[in-house]
Formats: sequence, C-alpha cells, structure tokens
Amino acid sequence: MKVVTAAEMQEIDKKTIKEPGISGLVLMERAGLAVVSKIKKLFGRKKVIVVSGAGNNGGDGMVIARNLHNEGWDVEVFLTAMPEDLKGESLSQYKTALKSGVLIKPAEELIIHKASIFTRHSIIVDAILGIGLKKNVTGMLSEIINILNQSALPVISVDIPSGISSDNGQVMGNAVRAGYTVTFGLPKRGHFLHPGAEFSGKLFIEDIGFPKAMLGSEKPGVELLERDYLNRLIPVRKIYSHKGNYGHVLIIAGSRGKTGAALMAAEACLRTGAGLVTIGIPESLAEVFQSRVTEAMTLILPDNGDGTLSAKASGRILDFLKKRSDILAIGPGIGVTAGTRKLLRDLISNSESPMVIDADGINSLNGNRNVFAKAKAPLILTPHPGEMARLLKEAKSKDVAAVPKTFGIGLRDEIEKDRINTAISFAKETGTHLVLKGAPTIIAAPDGRAFINPTGNPGMAKGGTGDVLTGMISGFLAVCRNPLHSCILGVYMHGLAGDIGTSEIGENSLIATDIIDKIPAAFFSLKNNE
Repeated sequence: MKVVTAAEMQEIDKKTIKEPGISGLVLMERAGLAVVSKIKKLFGRKKVIVVSGAGNNGGDGMVIARNLHNEGWDVEVFLTAMPEDLKGESLSQYKTALKSGVLIKPAEELIIHKASIFTRHSIIVDAILGIGLKKNVTGMLSEIINILNQSALPVISVDIPSGISSDNGQVMGNAVRAGYTVTFGLPKRGHFLHPGAEFSGKLFIEDIGFPKAMLGSEKPGVELLERDYLNRLIPVRKIYSHKGNYGHVLIIAGSRGKTGAALMAAEACLRTGAGLVTIGIPESLAEVFQSRVTEAMTLILPDNGDGTLSAKASGRILDFLKKRSDILAIGPGIGVTAGTRKLLRDLISNSESPMVIDADGINSLNGNRNVFAKAKAPLILTPHPGEMARLLKEAKSKDVAAVPKTFGIGLRDEIEKDRINTAISFAKETGTHLVLKGAPTIIAAPDGRAFINPTGNPGMAKGGTGDVLTGMISGFLAVCRNPLHSCILGVYMHGLAGDIGTSEIGENSLIATDIIDKIPAAFFSLKNNE
C-alpha cells in the first residue's frame, strides 16, 4: 500500500476534483460519513464533542457533527476559528450545520467550562488541523490540545492527530493523543513514523472515492509492507532440488568476546532457507568455534593474534567466494581495527558476490562512502541510527540532498526525525540497498523506492537481534538472489518472528535466539495469513 506525504495527497485531491469532476464538497461529505460510520461501530450511541478548525479538516468535523445530530445524537461543536475566517467548502459545511440545528460554540467556552463539558460527554472528535500543517502549534490551539489530552475521554482524530506532521511524524509544538485515527484514500508517513504512530492510535484507512489509478501510481514512492505482498515474494522450493540450489553464504563475523554474533547470524541464515553456510573466523578462535558449530561450516582466516581479522584475510575470502560461495555477509562482532578497515575496502572493491554489511562492517568504513562506487556486485547495508550517523559523518549537504544539514553531534537525532528521506537519499546517492533499522525499519532501494516495515516490537531492542537480521537477509539473498526482495523478506520476517516470540514470553524476556527459534512459526503465520 502506498504511503504519501501531504503534498502527494493534496495533489490526488486536486486531480480528483479536476479530472473525474468529483467536487470538494462531495469528498468532504464522504470523509465525514466515513468517520461517522466508524464512530458508530466503535462506540455506539454516545454524547459527542467535535472540535473543529478553520480548514478542510474542520469542514469534515462539521459534516460529522451534522450527520450525528440528524440521527439524534447529542453533539456539540467547538470552533477554534472565527466564523468570518472560514472559506470555501469549510464555510459551506459550517452554514449547513447551523441550518441543521447543530450547536456550534467558540472554542474559548471549552477552555472555560471544560470540567462540566467533559462530564456530560463521552467522545471527542479531533478535527482541528489536517495533513497540511507546516508550522508549530502555539497559543490557544496548543491550550485546547492540552485540554483534550487531559480529558481522559476517547479521542478519534480526522485524517491525522492535530499537531502531528504528516510527512515525518514529528510533534509540531503540541499534538493530540488519539485513540483512533480515520484517514482517507491512503495513509500518510506520519501515521507510521514515531512519535506520530503512537499519537495516531488505531489507524483506519477509508475509501472516499479517489480514483484507484491515482492511489496506485507506478511512480516510485513509499509503501507499507503487507502480508499479501510478502507471500508473493517467498521463494517456492522445488521438489527436485538439492542444497546447492539454495545458495552458499559466507558469513565473516565474530572476534574475541563476540563469537555469539557469528553463531546467531549463521543459524538465522540456515533457518531462513540458505542451502549452505560457512562462517569465516579468526584463526586464533578456531577451537572456540569448532566446539559450537553444528550445521554450519568454518573457514579459518588470518588474524592479528588478538582474535580480530587481519587485512590479509581478503585474499582467502575472495578465493572462497570465487570457488565455493554465492553470498558474502560481513560485520557482526568483527570489531573495528586497521585490519577490518582495509579488509572492508578490499572486499567491496573486488568481490563479485552480493554483500550484506552490518554492525562493525559498517563502522569499519569510517564514513568512507566513495568505496561504494567501486563495488562490482550489489551491496546491502543494515545500519541502526548510530551506525547511520557514522556513515554520514563526513557527508556534505550537497552529496545527499535530503540528509539533515547538521552533522556531528545530534546527527542521530536528526536521522530519527527524517528516517524515510535519509534512507532514500543515501540509497540513491550510493547505489546501495539500505535497511535503516529502528521503529519502524525503513528499506530503501537505489531507484528511489522505500518501504515501511510494520512488524517488530520493543522487546527486540536487545543485543544480538541485528546479527539475526543479517543472517536472515543473507539467507533470503542466497535463495532468491534479489537484493530488494531479500531486504523486504528479511526485515518483515525478522519482525514477525519477534512478534510471535513476544506474544508467548513477553517483551522483557525476549532475546535474540528466541527470534531464531520463531522463524519457522513466522513462515507458517505468513502462509496461513494468521
């Protein structure tokens, strides 16, 4: 499903009015009726407060109030603007509501008499500000939002909670905390990006008559991953096949004190479907690994005598890839040393096998993005925001158009405020596939497409879960050989396995190996649409 910005949705609105000739009033009426229908299903007959603003969102509120009033509901509207400031469809809906007998009062009364008003009502409809918000909420509007948030009454927001940026989910000064949000046509980015996702509550996406051709544009954009799409991507294993048909992944991982990272990545890779997995390990740790590896194999690599890989390992790795392996994954637990820095540069420049780079592999790049231009095969990078900040630390604003201009201290926070644009810009600039981990994880492709992952939970914020993800993406890459599909499958299934694990043992107790254990259940869940 497409996920749009305010500008993209407004363009769909304009085209709908201009081309099929559906008027703005008709769209507004349908939007209001969609919210009315949802209120009836959620609450039954209740006493309702509608808080309406000056724009189209307020017009939707007037439609909601009028239709509930006509059905005999007890409705009061509190208008945050002066009636003489209303224009267009909003003014028309205001006049129609008045003529229909709807009680409309200035919002100041809500501020003055809030205690008595909330005592005699049961539901609040937030129709103050819509998706076009461009400046921070201040003054009386901020005060009203505070009052609504303190009321303890359930709030249903129209299109998006007032005060939330529809483009990046940030709080614009102050915002309504809704229990439910009803949006129209397509969801907005702010519904899924934090903190907007938390403020939106349960999201409902309603069809109000936008042409399907406009909603399903082929233009590269942002999409929400859905089960049906994921089901189509999962490779079917043929009856007549053998382990060689499902790829051989070489995982370069682990160092002294971090052997678990390699073992978890390897097991997750096998659980995901790879035919063969070999772990490339530092020579001085060979005995430690040999005693713990079962299904995977090992490749002994030169090290520096301290349990970290030597740059000399690149020759042996490249030879192994050329003769025996299809996919290279590197980074979990390898440490960051002069040796790993040179090793990464050599492998990116010379490997003809697709690579998945994570954790210390990313950190070993030391912000050197120029090396990506030398790659001979597809690259997948899987940074969390801290690692992403290190990738960008040498960036200039001219290099990545939408990456925040404030670098260094605070860059991680800036990335979190604009996850989608940061990921898209980086992937396009570097020609890589980027998995920006977090809440939510964003997958970006070199062609400008991006995907929002809906699976996963806070219980997965534990050491080792990233190693598991590296293994899963590598496993899917071995089987399907499509970098984008591998990222999508790996990220979605990783989160789904985490959700299944959490449902059984809770967020506090979930650990990385629980996610590995639940990979089979994730496959069954997806297949059976559970």
